[in-house]
Amino acid sequence: MVCLGNICRSPLAEGILLYKTQQLGLDWEIDSAGTSSYHIGDKPDPRSVEIAGKNGIDITHQNSRQFTSIDFDRFDMIYAMDSSNYQNIKQLARNEADKNKVSLIMNEVQPNRNINVPDPYWGSFGFDRVFEMLSEASEAIIKKYKDIQ
Repeated sequence: MVCLGNICRSPLAEGILLYKTQQLGLDWEIDSAGTSSYHIGDKPDPRSVEIAGKNGIDITHQNSRQFTSIDFDRFDMIYAMDSSNYQNIKQLARNEADKNKVSLIMNEVQPNRNINVPDPYWGSFGFDRVFEMLSEASEAIIKKYKDIQ
C-alpha cells in the first residue's frame, strides 16, 4: 500500500486489509510505504489513527517508511493510492515484471476507471470517506486473491 508520505492513506489501507485478512485467517504479508521521504519513522496521522480506531483497527504500531525497489522483491502486488504515486512507483521498477505488480487500489473496485483515493491530509476530503473507499477496495482484494494463498 503506497501513498506520498505513508501517514494517512497507506497506513489506513495496510491496517484495514490486515484486519480483514486476519479475521478470515489469511496469512498475508501486508505493509505500507510512501514515495517521499517526508515522514520516515513517523507514526500515522492522528486522524488516520482515530478513524481506524473507531472501526476497531489499531494502526498505532506502524511507522512511515519510503518505498524502494526492494519492495518489488518482497511483494506480489503493490497498490498505489493515486496516479501520481503510481507513476513514481513505476519509475522505480527495474523491469516489466516489477511494473506488472503495480496497480491503483481503486481499480480493484472499479476496474480501469483509475480513480484516485484523495489525500485527506489537508482536510479537503474526509478521513471517514477515505476509510470507506479503502475498506471497499480491501474487500475486493480479498475476494480476488483469497483462494490463491
